[in-house]
Amino acid sequence: MNKPVIGVTPLFDTEKDSIWMLPGYMEVLTACGALPVILPLDPDSVGEMAELCDGFLFTGGQDVDPALYGQKILPACGEIYPLRDLLEAELFRRAFELDKPIFGICRGIQFINVVLGGSLYQDIPGQKEGAISHRMAPPYYKGWHEVCITPGTPLRHLLGKELLNVNSYHHQGIRSLSKRLKTMAMTSDGLVEAVYCPEKRFLQAVQWHPEFSWQHDGDQFKIMRSFVDACRKG
Repeated sequence: MNKPVIGVTPLFDTEKDSIWMLPGYMEVLTACGALPVILPLDPDSVGEMAELCDGFLFTGGQDVDPALYGQKILPACGEIYPLRDLLEAELFRRAFELDKPIFGICRGIQFINVVLGGSLYQDIPGQKEGAISHRMAPPYYKGWHEVCITPGTPLRHLLGKELLNVNSYHHQGIRSLSKRLKTMAMTSDGLVEAVYCPEKRFLQAVQWHPEFSWQHDGDQFKIMRSFVDACRKG
């Protein structure tokens, strides 16, 4: 069986002026039967990327620029990297138009929500009253809090359960959800932790990190495998 080619958006180290990648993203996609490819930070090549790849993984990393959702940057906002924002915006729009499978992790869910018209908390502890802790200490493969999976959603159908224990390592999150997205899971403090787009054959994203926990949690492997399977179907 041919391996689907999945484009993985790169992380960026501003001090070293270099793209890089956490191994977990590549390892879980490979274990699911895909051929993952780290994409260049070249917005001019988005058309070629979109045609080459069977699906796209939008990874974690720097904070999303608040200007993209109409806000001024606050002191608690972390480092941003405009070139990555530009690449991902162009790549997402093209993949969305082509109906290529898309999956987002951590920053990925946040960016997808923003590019589809939603907004973010720039800093959950300082902006969301009653928020639980969303930033765990290592080891990151362990569960940190539960999410409640929404009935009738692809995630509920895939896992067949109401509650899921997930890891958590973020300080930003969805504030207003895009009208084009639907909630798949939520924490006890009301933060949206998983979404999907009903109008697309596969567009899903999670706030937690399956790439850290898939070897220890079969549910996280199922989530990633469902994405790869969607890419394989073409």
